Amino acid sequence: MSADDINYATALSELDGILAELESADVDVDRLAERVGRAAELIGVCRQRILEARIRIDEVVAGMPVAGED
Repeated sequence: MSADDINYATALSELDGILAELESADVDVDRLAERVGRAAELIGVCRQRILEARIRIDEVVAGMPVAGED
């Protein structure tokens, strides 16, 4: 599954798994660069999803009526 095809929760869960793997005392050095690269992709996905959510929230808030205005 490509990084662009997953949602925030899935990306975060996979990141947690990678972190646990990297914290392991018996981390496979040959696999280390691959896992760090995947973690970087997933962090990018999470940042993008947060940015998109922030933009949507700002749009919703901007469209809300202000208290006291008719």
